[in-house]
Amino acid sequence: MPLVIQEDLPAYAVLQKENVFVLNRNRALHQDIRPLRIAILNLMPNKVETEVQLMRLLSNTPLQVEIELLQMKTHQNKNTATQYLDAFYKTFDDVKEEKFDGLIITGAPIENYDFQEVDFWDELCEILEWEKSHVFSVLHICWGAQAALHYFYDIPKYSLPAKKFGIFSHQVEKRDHVLMRGFDEVFYCPHSRHTEVRGEDIRKIADLEVLADSTGAGPHIIADQSGRRIFLTGHFEYDADSLAKEYYRDLEKGLPIQLPYGYFPEDNPNQKPPMRWKAHANLFYSNWLNYFVYQQTPYNIQDIHA
Repeated sequence: MPLVIQEDLPAYAVLQKENVFVLNRNRALHQDIRPLRIAILNLMPNKVETEVQLMRLLSNTPLQVEIELLQMKTHQNKNTATQYLDAFYKTFDDVKEEKFDGLIITGAPIENYDFQEVDFWDELCEILEWEKSHVFSVLHICWGAQAALHYFYDIPKYSLPAKKFGIFSHQVEKRDHVLMRGFDEVFYCPHSRHTEVRGEDIRKIADLEVLADSTGAGPHIIADQSGRRIFLTGHFEYDADSLAKEYYRDLEKGLPIQLPYGYFPEDNPNQKPPMRWKAHANLFYSNWLNYFVYQQTPYNIQDIHA
């Protein structure tokens, strides 16, 4: 079923070519359906790439999903043209009186900074507080997950001796949880970060449970007891070549970077890496939209409250 986005957004043409069912907003208004309103707070430098990745996953559902793209007002983006952001993105000030069925807060390549050193930290804290009463269920990804775990539960992040970088196997810890419905006992997901949160800190919090864990990468899928706040330390949304792009980018910059673990066949960067997480990525997002957004969110979106 359709994803409702602006027709002139570059992702519209990309997804159409992939036979993803997209609708422009004018056509969607003539259907007697209330679409799910999903906001994406995109903190990644390459906005367009991240938009397409997340929209691709959000489209794999029988539900009509309307997307709102958000940026930080207090951060100057150097990788995306101002004209593009002005055309397709809103700020928190533009939407803070509105309510949303779901919100996704992406990662950002700023793990090595203390939270308070991040130039948009105060604005992000305002958004995290706002989400309690204005969004029904929220996905926090990678650094976005670390930031939210720190804000809501005072869980620390720890620096790693080397970048956690590669494709790691994960074990389902809570098989009866609806987010894990249909998952194999072992599945794969990319990770790319310089810091981590630790399972022992998370398990001290009665409101949190680790749904999927990894010997190599640590806790990956974490949820509060209500399902309204979910944290992902990995990147289900990544494309098959995302880690390769990061690897070659860091090499060109002269940064210390190891081959991504479990990624290139025979650890040979000249070989094309297989995508081993696509099915579970689609399954996870479908489960989230179905069980924690569509099934539970009020039909009257104004009835959402803390």
